[in-house]
Order: sequence, then C-alpha cells, then structure tokens
Amino acid sequence: MVLPEFSESDCNTTQITMAVSGMKHVEGGWPKDIDPEEVEHVLRFQKKTEKDEDYIRAITNLGAQVEELIKQNNAIDIYEEYYDGAVLDHSAETPYAKTLTVFRDPHADKVTRSCSYISWYPDGARKLAIAYSIMEFQKQPEGMPTESYVWDVTNPNVPDFTMRTASQLCCVKYNEKDPNILIGGSYNGQVQFWDTRKNPTPVDATPIEFGHRDPVYDLDWLQSKTGTEALSLSTDGNVLFWDIRKLGEPTDTIPLVEKGTGVVQGAVSLEYESVAGPTKFMVGTESGSVIMCNRKAKNPQDRIGSSFYGHHGPVYALERNPFFPKYFMSIGDWTARIWMEDVRTPIVMSKYHDTFLTGGTWSPTRPGVFFTCKMDGTLDVWDYLYKQNDPTLSVQILDAGLCSFNLQDAGRLITTGGAEGNATLLELCEGLYSIQQNEKQVIAAMFDRETKRERNLEARAKELKLRQKRQALKDKEEADAAAAANEGDAEEIKKIEAEFFEQTKGEDDTGSSLAAAPAPEDGADGEAAAEAGAEDAE
Repeated sequence: MVLPEFSESDCNTTQITMAVSGMKHVEGGWPKDIDPEEVEHVLRFQKKTEKDEDYIRAITNLGAQVEELIKQNNAIDIYEEYYDGAVLDHSAETPYAKTLTVFRDPHADKVTRSCSYISWYPDGARKLAIAYSIMEFQKQPEGMPTESYVWDVTNPNVPDFTMRTASQLCCVKYNEKDPNILIGGSYNGQVQFWDTRKNPTPVDATPIEFGHRDPVYDLDWLQSKTGTEALSLSTDGNVLFWDIRKLGEPTDTIPLVEKGTGVVQGAVSLEYESVAGPTKFMVGTESGSVIMCNRKAKNPQDRIGSSFYGHHGPVYALERNPFFPKYFMSIGDWTARIWMEDVRTPIVMSKYHDTFLTGGTWSPTRPGVFFTCKMDGTLDVWDYLYKQNDPTLSVQILDAGLCSFNLQDAGRLITTGGAEGNATLLELCEGLYSIQQNEKQVIAAMFDRETKRERNLEARAKELKLRQKRQALKDKEEADAAAAANEGDAEEIKKIEAEFFEQTKGEDDTGSSLAAAPAPEDGADGEAAAEAGAEDAE
C-alpha cells in the first residue's frame, strides 16, 4: 500500500494593535530656592546662569556647531520645489481609485444599519464622523443600537469616539471653527451636539416638543462670529435655526411654503455656502424641486424665493460649485443636473441611469469634476473637461447600495457609506484631484455657453407662447366678429321673414273674404232642395 504524500504550509501574520497614548509634562529642574511661578525669581536665576563660565563655554561650543549647520542649510535648500508652478498633463493617464481601508459598524453582527451621513474632520484628513441609522420605520428592530462613531483613518479597527443618543443619528457635521464640536440630528427630530474632549453623551439637546416632527435629514453650521449657530431641516416642512449655547428652543423658523402654490414642501437635502451669501441657502424637497431661501429678506414673504423643477423624485444632494458659486448641482431620481441661479431649467444634465442616484458632490480642487453614487453600489467620477456624456471612471464598491459619501477638502480622499454599514475609504489618482492647465477657463466658457443656450431657448419659448397667446386672442376676436355678423344676419332674416309673413297674411285675408261671399246662396239652395225632397217623400 502506497500512501500519498501531502505538503502542508501555513502563514500566521502578526496583528498590530494601535493605541493612542499621551504624556503630561510638568515643569521642573529648578533649584529648591527658586519658585518658577515668581517672575522675579526666574529673572534673577537667568541672569546668574548667563554669567556662569560653564554656561558661556557650552553656548559658545553649541553656537559654532549651529552656525555650521545654518551655513549648510543656506547652501542647499532641502525643501526646494524644483518643478514649482509646472502643470502636469494627466490626460493620457488612465484614471483609477484604490481602496485604503473599510470602517465596519461595530453592531453589524446584531443589526444591519446603513451609513446615512459622513463628515470629514476639518483640520486634515485624520478623522471622519459617520452616522448609522435605519431610515425605514418598519425595518427598525426592537432594542436596536443608536450609537454612531468617529473613526481615526489610521486605526479602522476601533472607533475613536462614540456618540450616544436616545434616538438613532441621521446626520452629523463637524464644526469648522472648533473641530472638537459635532452637531447631529436624530430620527426623533432632536438636534444635539458633542464635544469629543468630553463624554460620549451629548453636551446639550433640544427638547422633543421644540424639535422637528420628522427625522432630521440634513443640517449645517452657519457663518457667525461665535461659530455656534446652525440650521436643520426635515420632511415636516420647517427649517429651524439653532444656537448650541441655548438649545431650549429654535432662534428662528422658516416654513417651506412654496410660492405660488402655497404647498408645504418636505425638505430632504440642504446646501449652504457663505460665498453665496451668509443668509442664503437652498433646500432640496422630497417632491423633486429646489427652493431658494433667504433668512434675512426685506419682506417676510420673500424668505422663500424661486423654485427649480425638473426631478421626478426626492433631491438627495445639493451643492454649489466651489469655483463658480452661481452654478449648483442637484442629485435626484436617475439623473444629475447642473443649474444656474438665473435660469429655471438645467443647463447640463446627465443621462438617465438604470438605478437611482443617492448622492453627489463637486471636487473641491477641480471645477469640472464631480462625483455621484448609485443604489447599485457604483461610484461614478465625471470629468467635464474631457467627457460630458459618460463618467470618466466607474468603481463598483459594494454589491449593496451606496447611501452617502463625502470628499475630503484636499480632493484626494473620498469615503462612501453603504446600506449594510460599511464605509469605504478610497484614494483617487492625481489626475482626478490636480487641476489641469486652463481648466477653470474652459469650464467657465462651457457653463456660459450652456447658460446662453438655455436663455435663448427660454426666450424662444416665451416668444412662441406670446405668439400663441396673440393668435388665440386674434382668433377669439375674429370668432366674436363672425358671431356678431351672424347674429346681425339672423336678425335681418327674422325681420324680412316677419315682413314677408305680414304681407302674406294680408293677401290671405283678402282672398279668403272674396271666396267666402257666395257661400250663403249655396247654402240656401241646398236647404230648399232638401225641403223639396222631403215634400216629395211625403
């Protein structure tokens, strides 16, 4: 019997566990008779030390060494940029995006929650906050976890900070002025904020009776001197303004009552950029329209401005172009549309995709690049400098749908949030975040050209509409004139008929009198004949 020979080998890698540690430095080294908190004692000791011969000898030796190093640094600039100002042409390169890490929901083994919102740390690409929630009420299990987390990019295994709430968190945003402060909106309509230097529980939260009546779908920080003002919106049809120093009640409320129709619109997405005006913002509604708003309008009726129609479903994302603030992008139904504030129709529109689009954002470093994510788990990168009909790059990130994503300020890192709780960190190639030569001028010319085209089409449509209106008015006048003429003819005919019948009646009366005169004689002769016949019979 021959036994077969088997070869077995294995490899066990060592897991590296990273932890954050710190060191507390306490000032020391002073002689016992010197109090470092007393300025006079410190100055006296410094003067005494500077006159010491050992100190002078040490400083002299160190000075010679430092002088030599300074001369070397002056001779060779180790930080010199040899190709500073040179623009690299990446048009011939194949665009790509590589996965760096994946952040998994710690409660994924208990319940499947989606990454509903992502916010990057404002001071460098070090951390990101992710809100986990289940937006479908029927799918929320009893006792589901409500925690959301702040992740460190270098340590995806353990959350850096936990945000605990009474209700699941739907959206979260870092404060631009103080990166330690985060504000979030919950499913029960509350707005709260955290300080990452303190406990995981919120520092303060709004009372339920003064919050939204529906889940808080989006919020943002407002430009202010204190950096503590924010606004939030929900599908209950209200935009609420807050000051985190006093969250007892909102500082202001704007009902989203659409102009002209008087219909209250439920809000889904928010766009606020101070460059467009510190009091102006835009709201994407669940009915597919985009509403311009101004908090400090001259008249209260003008706080709700014009509306833009075009989408067939909720507007999930809304953002202005960082290089051209008058142009903004909306994401909804199966398309991405680019608008101009003064034009009521989109100037550029993407093709209709096979699946719903769930999010979109502009590149902060390139004016012609924007990103969209879809329900089939695909991330599309559009580069209008080279191609307008199809995306430049499509990356299949997950099999499940993508619910949210956010781009880091440098434009190099992007994080996508999936419906199953996985957030994927991607790094883009240099060609997708490095601005190209004359790109800003080319994109500006393209936007201007499309804007003029839409304005010409609008003017043509108005001209045709006015022409149709004039033609309809002319046709109405002609119809009225014809009806009046017909009415006059009818009256003339009636008059002629009346005269005819009057004349005919007179002739009939004359003829009948002449024909009826001999009738009595005929009657007498008949009676006489009858009497004669009777007598003969007798």
